[in-house]
Amino acid sequence: MIRADLVVTGIGELATLSPGPVPRIGRAMSELGLVRDAAVAVADGRFVFAGRERSLRASVRLARGGVRWNAEGRSVVPGFVDAHTHVLFAGDRHGEVARKIEGASYAEIARGGGGLFATVRATRAASSAHLLDVIEHRLRRMAALGTTTLEVKSGYALDHAGELRLLRLVPLLARRTGLRLVATFLGAHAVPPEYRGRASDYVQTLIDRTLPEVARLGLARYCDVFCEPGFFSPVQAERLLRAAAALGLGTKIHADEFVRSGGARVAARLRVTSADHLLAASDADRRALARAGVTAVLLPVTPFASMAAFPGVGRATVDAGVAVALGSDLSPNSWVESMGTVLSHAVYGARLSPAEALTAATVNAAHALGVAGEAGTIAPGRSADFSVFPTDSVEEIPYRVGAIPDRVYRQGIAVSSR
Repeated sequence: MIRADLVVTGIGELATLSPGPVPRIGRAMSELGLVRDAAVAVADGRFVFAGRERSLRASVRLARGGVRWNAEGRSVVPGFVDAHTHVLFAGDRHGEVARKIEGASYAEIARGGGGLFATVRATRAASSAHLLDVIEHRLRRMAALGTTTLEVKSGYALDHAGELRLLRLVPLLARRTGLRLVATFLGAHAVPPEYRGRASDYVQTLIDRTLPEVARLGLARYCDVFCEPGFFSPVQAERLLRAAAALGLGTKIHADEFVRSGGARVAARLRVTSADHLLAASDADRRALARAGVTAVLLPVTPFASMAAFPGVGRATVDAGVAVALGSDLSPNSWVESMGTVLSHAVYGARLSPAEALTAATVNAAHALGVAGEAGTIAPGRSADFSVFPTDSVEEIPYRVGAIPDRVYRQGIAVSSR
């Protein structure tokens, strides 16, 4: 008989996202592993039971001092996995919204010293104590909205010492918040002012100096690069990612966000873990990504926040047989802390079904971060990360734009309760 620290009964609908293939592709993205009239039990931070409530008594007893809670018909889903964030920054750029309304593009604002470079200046100037404080509060708000695992990218220092400083904050933030944070080195977010007009020289500096230090110190699991005109070319991106892979780092790429820059082709050729954005990718690009087994991380709130047209590439990407994950792209340019809002945009903008969106924000996103063995599913032995939503069905979560969970658990401990 298993002794549980936490037992949640009365679950109207439980989406386990288990069993099934990882990642889920095509029709399998609609398979949520639903259990009705369900219960879950947790011991030592891990699920020890997930199934029909009527089967609970045969295998689980509540330990002395344990907690039993009745969900009263609510829905339960795995903790959201946010596969793409730029959460490591100081300052904000709310003053740029008016410029966007007037028609200024992301690249135009950046060329004028605003946009990304404004955040670089603010982040460089901020003390580590200030950065820890503002980022911790940001992460706690994300947790309260259902995110229990997320990628965190560097990229707002754009110099050797500053990038290492940002990455060194990640384990401190994980301990403070209790969240699972997966670090990605994005020193190639843009060409810093000190290297203006010398993008290749900057890439070489990253290869010669910063990447080896990131790998030696174990500061990041992945290396990413922003492959876009005015930032880094496909040749430069490939050179950096090959160097990162040689050092044992996983590889990702910001690809084809504004134009069809060739980033998706680089992603397929190198078989990177994920290609992110892909708004301008072609059907041929999507077929190549599918053949290469590259996960597409879609960021459906970003074009909305950028006031750009969104061509609904989500449907085309799923139909091409690409594994699709979701991310918030939380940054000063796209300040969204709610994965519930991301799910809604994935449905209403990217044309994923509600079930596909939930899969993309859980098990497939966990695969994109290399943590599918721990996060994104509800099954005995997995980390007890889950959210309880005030809905009759899990598919109501993206339907209710910006849905807010009543309770969020990380390793069986409530990180938010309403």
